[in-house]
This record gives sequence, structure tokens and C-alpha cells, in this order.
Amino acid sequence: MKRNWKPGTMIYPLPAVLVSCGAEPEEYNLLTVAWTGTICSDPPMCYISVRRERHSHPILKKNMEFVINLTTRDMAYATDWCGVRSGRDYDKFREMNLTPVPASVVKAPCVDESPLCIECRVREIVPLGSHDMFIADVVNVLADEKYIDPATGAFDMQRAGLLVYAHGHYYETGSPVGKFGWSVQKKKK
Repeated sequence: MKRNWKPGTMIYPLPAVLVSCGAEPEEYNLLTVAWTGTICSDPPMCYISVRRERHSHPILKKNMEFVINLTTRDMAYATDWCGVRSGRDYDKFREMNLTPVPASVVKAPCVDESPLCIECRVREIVPLGSHDMFIADVVNVLADEKYIDPATGAFDMQRAGLLVYAHGHYYETGSPVGKFGWSVQKKKK
């Protein structure tokens, strides 16, 4: 039996990512975001939703660029810390021993420790209520070569051990249970 429950944000798990922003080193900042995702394949587009009172919000709005840095188990502490501390008070890169490196296309830095960095250019900002949604074009992706399968050229998500967020907790992604289309794939005889 199911019961009615108050409306809320119960679509979990979500990626736990570090978003880097800023055009110059003195402006660089990191914020932890779980309200993020893909919104279009062609052209590749994604979004992040950020509260207006966050230190990064005006930086994002001014520069209209950011990088979504996927995180791992090894980055879990830094991911949480960057979500509960403000860039007004801390240099988050320095405090968490994370390395800002130049992106290929945007001015915002990538996090060198991240296995996959998604460079984004904001197309539109949509005010939603508690958050503004930054809808962005994906202009480049930087992938750590150690996670690229040499046989297929695919990024090995399982080996990267990506971090996800579910209702107040962080988890490492687990073992695959299938692949796209496996339910209708013809069986080999």
C-alpha cells in the first residue's frame, strides 16, 4: 500500500558534482551541486540550479561559463566541504587541496582531480523559486585518460567510481545491472 506524501524533490540519486566558476584565479570558486543534469543530446546541453544567495551565483551570472566536475569516492570529503562552506570565507581549491587547471574552451577552471570535466557556456538563466536554473551548452569535455577504455574509446564510469547524492547522503556508483537496450537485445544461440 502506498500513502500520499508531501510534494518534494525525491528524484534520487543525483550526481554530486563540483561546479567551478570564475574567469580569473582571484575569482575562482567551487560549489557543490546535486541539482544538475542533461537536458538535450543534440546540441549537448545541461543545467545547474543554484540559489541566488550563494557566493557563486553572481560569478556565474557575470561570466556565463562554468565547469561541471564529476566527483569520486576520493573526492567525497571535498565535495561535501565545498557544499557547506562559502567561497566568501574560503579559497576552496586551497583548503581542499584541489588543483585548478585551465579548461580548453571556457575561462572557468577545471578540477584536475576530477575524472571528467564538462565545460559549459550559459545560454539562459531561468528564475524558478529557491533556485535559478543555468541552462548551458556543453562546449567541451575533458576526460582523464586512465578511465578511457582503449578498446572501445568509452569512458569507464564504473572504474571511475563516481559519486552520487541521495536524500542527504553520498554514495559511490555500483556495479552495472544491464546496458541500454539489453532488454530487447537478441539472444545469441
